[in-house]
Amino acid sequence: MPEQAEQSGRLGQAERSEPSAPEAGSSGFSRRAVLGWGGAGLALGASAGGAVGLLSGSDDDGSRTRSAVPFHGEHQAGIASAVQDRLHFAAFDVRTGDRAELVRLLKEWTVAARLMTAGLPVGEGGFGGLPEAPPDDTGEALGLSASRLTLTIGFGPGLFARDRFGLEAERPEALVDLETFPGDNLDAARSGGDLCVQACADDPQVAVHAIRQLARIGFGRVAVRWSQLGFGKTSSTTPDAQTPRNMMGFKDGTRNVSGTDSAALDKHVWAAPGDGSAWMAGGSYLVARRIRMHIETWDRTSLQEQEDVFGRDKGEGAPVGRSEERDEPFLKAMKPDAHVRLAHPDTNGGATILRRGYSFTDGTDGLGRLDAGLFFLAYQRDVRKGFIPIQRGLARHDALNEYIQHVGSAVFAVPPGVRDKDDWWGRTLFS
Repeated sequence: MPEQAEQSGRLGQAERSEPSAPEAGSSGFSRRAVLGWGGAGLALGASAGGAVGLLSGSDDDGSRTRSAVPFHGEHQAGIASAVQDRLHFAAFDVRTGDRAELVRLLKEWTVAARLMTAGLPVGEGGFGGLPEAPPDDTGEALGLSASRLTLTIGFGPGLFARDRFGLEAERPEALVDLETFPGDNLDAARSGGDLCVQACADDPQVAVHAIRQLARIGFGRVAVRWSQLGFGKTSSTTPDAQTPRNMMGFKDGTRNVSGTDSAALDKHVWAAPGDGSAWMAGGSYLVARRIRMHIETWDRTSLQEQEDVFGRDKGEGAPVGRSEERDEPFLKAMKPDAHVRLAHPDTNGGATILRRGYSFTDGTDGLGRLDAGLFFLAYQRDVRKGFIPIQRGLARHDALNEYIQHVGSAVFAVPPGVRDKDDWWGRTLFS
């Protein structure tokens, strides 16, 4: 929730390095030889590097590649990157039991992700190809810019199950099965997953398009388990930007870890070589929680109580007893069950996480109440030292619990970034 990261610092590695678009002119496969990305999966995996050069449909002035976030880097983009305005998050179940097939899928996804984040269509694009076959790209993002699209993949605990893909010994100790916290009312249909892909962009159609293409490419090998659309980012990794507000009207993420604070990122977000799983070095761990807000109840609550619950004033966002939003909170001045006080690192032995949450509204429930809240995304170096200790305290004592409920939950190991055009998502795990 709002202040679960009371922190601060230069652009993440993924944004400092790497070209913004695939190289033009390199060889690739032909859609005339491959009837659709989601068909038999032919050739695509084998051409994971070469197909990068497919720029079918790209314009001459490169306008579509503008606002592209570099795909290659030491870390995956979409973690420390400047937070975009929109989200489409999807968790997948892996349907194939063939490890080689799963690897082919990851290579195909990497090719497609590299193209889409550069503002380009997948394969040969959405039109102009073989009339007798579906186009490689569904086409709804044609003509749109890259919109700072980032695609971030994660591996769930199920991928490491015994007798599945031979990955039992590779499961990181930090990839724990999350406990059930007091007050949780988790829906299995909105929880878990073998794989996840977080698509963030400034244009919702670009983010939706990206997940749609990956699901299409994975047809028969993976299936979407659940997904979540998000809007109105509820945290920022750019301290100079205006702090966004959540659906309760409060500024959210005032002291989040900055995407430019390399020291804080190394300490709290990026997994290191000595952390236990060498393949995760440069990666991170993601906790995703769907937190429903009891909006109607909150809206009938007095302003004073709302501010007491958070420990900040609603207008400026200043902590209790302070005058400016970014003033250092004086925790003892807040009520013992104030959200900011309980979530602060000083209350949790220094536990610190990086948040990229988004608001959501999914219509109304059967009683006519708004189904709305926060889709909470937290990245950390070790879930056992980040989210878990913070949530244990919040779940038991947070005054905000009267107005919220956690209804979905998942945890993923997010591997390091794709280094170059010959690299692919998950190489360090599967190679």
